Amino acid sequence: MTLRELLNGIEVQEITGDTSCEITGIAYNSRRITPGALFVALHGENTDGAVFVEDAIRRGAAAVLSQSPCATGNGVPCIQVDNARKVLAKLSGAFYNHPAERLCSVGITGTNGKTTVSFMLREIFKAAGKHPGLIGTVRYEIGDRVVPAARTTPESPDIQAMLAQMERSGCDSVIMEVSSHALDQYRVYGILYDAAVFTNLTQDHLDYHGTFEEYFAVKTRLFRQVSRFAVINRDDSWGRRLLTESRFIAGCVSYGFDEGADVRGQDPVTDTLGSRMRVESPWGAAEISLQLIGRFNLHNALAAFATAAALGIPVDTIAKALAEMENVPGRLEAIPNKKGKRVFVDYAHTDDALLHVLEALRAITPGKLIVVFGCGGNRDTDKRRLMGQVAARLADYSIITNDNPRNETPENIAADIAAGFDSERKYEVVLDRRAAILRGLELTGKKDVLLVAGKGHETYQEFAGTIVPFDDREIVREAL
Repeated sequence: MTLRELLNGIEVQEITGDTSCEITGIAYNSRRITPGALFVALHGENTDGAVFVEDAIRRGAAAVLSQSPCATGNGVPCIQVDNARKVLAKLSGAFYNHPAERLCSVGITGTNGKTTVSFMLREIFKAAGKHPGLIGTVRYEIGDRVVPAARTTPESPDIQAMLAQMERSGCDSVIMEVSSHALDQYRVYGILYDAAVFTNLTQDHLDYHGTFEEYFAVKTRLFRQVSRFAVINRDDSWGRRLLTESRFIAGCVSYGFDEGADVRGQDPVTDTLGSRMRVESPWGAAEISLQLIGRFNLHNALAAFATAAALGIPVDTIAKALAEMENVPGRLEAIPNKKGKRVFVDYAHTDDALLHVLEALRAITPGKLIVVFGCGGNRDTDKRRLMGQVAARLADYSIITNDNPRNETPENIAADIAAGFDSERKYEVVLDRRAAILRGLELTGKKDVLLVAGKGHETYQEFAGTIVPFDDREIVREAL
């Protein structure tokens, strides 16, 4: 494809150089340039990608696109645009021949629940005879290939490349977690989803978005990119606002335990065996049983049920798939052991997520409920105290430790969390995460439950730009 063909329909501010050159790829990182590729210089949080133009050209870039003036002076064509991220998404779709148009696509957004809903839909789609791909926080699934996820929603060229690979691998559908950062940075711009799901909105990422209003506004962008069904949590206050304020180009399906929900859960029960409820919907009723514990997982199941049923999958197929589904990696994942200790690892890293997980575990804990957790550095600082308050209220004892401190001082993060506790007798601080987990195991008796929260499926810790291998689940297994 020539640069001229690729730029067809793109609004540009200025073009210098010959646009008849062939483009063999698209890259936004100069280190990933291959000969013939188009280099798109993005504005990052700290650096303008335009400073890497010369490096990209040395590596063989055939053309450069940027928001900044970027005349190369050496014959390499340069295109200046108003919004490089938006244009990057358009160009990526065109370069890979818009694979999303030929896949049944579901986008899932919300603060909590995205990963579990995506895994539920993956199982339901497979039970219905479909061949889904998966893009999300835990991993990317492309046909038979499984790739560890670098981020929840990749940059637009990576997404389009994966969608094209899914199509070539025989996938007929894709289930995608869509983060607020991805929506704000136009990573999924131009994709028209068959269905989009809103799970909930609770405090997170305010270090990036600034306010809840902006966080909500960014999330709502997804629902302008839906062709068939918007699936909204009616039990969530922001979901109800989305239902009343938005004009969807698609049909709308609400879910929840609220009487007005289109897909309504009734008579919820959760215990050590799992969770159960009856579901009433426009597509029929069903008895839903999960191996997963917690009322919040019933909410996740309602989201998956509503989406799958709206897309035409029979309710009995949905119910069977949900009943057979096992734990999602790092989501209230029980760690079996010969010592008989009841230990769970969960990704909960917001106050709302921690609240729901602790409530679920409290219901099955005859003895003490102990939690080991921390908060990430260089992220929303306000939620630290809130997470401390939740732990103080719902756990019998807490061990505050490191999560991913990044460039912050671990002692300061721990102090912010401790500010949420009303008594020093309810917690201790052990900054070494391995030592904190071992301390939690030491305190956990036969009737007790230990929750290790915050990292879930993650296999690393981040300290001042250094990535250190670390997996909560492996630490627990080794210790026991």
